[in-house]
Amino acid sequence: MAIIEVEDLSKTFKVPVREQGLRASVRSLVHRETKEVTAVDAVSFTIDAGEVVGFLGPNGAGKTTTLKMLSGLLHPTGGRCRVLGLEPKGRPAELLRQITLVMGNRNQLQWDLPALDSFELNRAIYRLPRTEFVALRDELIALLDIGDLVTQPIRNLSLGERMKMEIAGALLHRPQVLFLDEPTIGLDITMQRRIRTFVADYNARYGASVILTSHYMADVQALCKRVIVIHHGRLVFDGDLTALSERFTTQRTITARLANGEEITIRALRADTASATTRLLADHDVVDLTIEDPPIDDVIEQVFADAHDTP
Repeated sequence: MAIIEVEDLSKTFKVPVREQGLRASVRSLVHRETKEVTAVDAVSFTIDAGEVVGFLGPNGAGKTTTLKMLSGLLHPTGGRCRVLGLEPKGRPAELLRQITLVMGNRNQLQWDLPALDSFELNRAIYRLPRTEFVALRDELIALLDIGDLVTQPIRNLSLGERMKMEIAGALLHRPQVLFLDEPTIGLDITMQRRIRTFVADYNARYGASVILTSHYMADVQALCKRVIVIHHGRLVFDGDLTALSERFTTQRTITARLANGEEITIRALRADTASATTRLLADHDVVDLTIEDPPIDDVIEQVFADAHDTP
């Protein structure tokens, strides 16, 4: 069953254009010139129940704009999208009770209040039974190790600490669809791992569908079998993470450890890997051998490079 349906989704913004100088400034008061900038350009995809999908692209690719349209914060210029069978642009209460949007570079909790107060506000908004609310709240506090921080005003916390509060607050109503936009930004490596483990457990426990954007490839590799890649607002890849590597890389790295302790590393075309390995084994006393695809970071860079070169 498709939980998220996106068909030819587009978003164009009008931005002001003004030349430098006093004369241009005065003229803009009377006649403001604008130009259209396309942030999302006819993107289509579907996501099924329980899928965790990586949504990748460089800065300015249109990722956050797409997530904002899926959560109803922005209205599409063209195309259509549906989440849980509902159109997000009207922000129906039935939909808002079942989705959440976590943005790593945006603060959604009350800036001057302690997180505990904001959590209580969320409980009232979503009309959560107190027993269930307290149980999940305390579970999240323990998982994120924020017991000493939830009584402090949000403004007094570091970026990483605020991010943990945002994640806790966003999941108190047990949403069925998670839009996670850079959820591990500002967190140390240990906490990034804990967040990834939690998202995986949440997905398994509640069957939630997740769209994840991240510049940390470890997040994507740990959570996502499928990735969608966009560049300049256009979809350039939609498929398995392993298929991404196979499609956009032509070389593999072969590393051999020899009996004398020496290590040899060579790169071979994917089609020549078998013959290169055979020659290596025939010419040397090999005690250990590994064959690896390039790091996923390199693969993504290649995807963007190919998309940039495509007219």
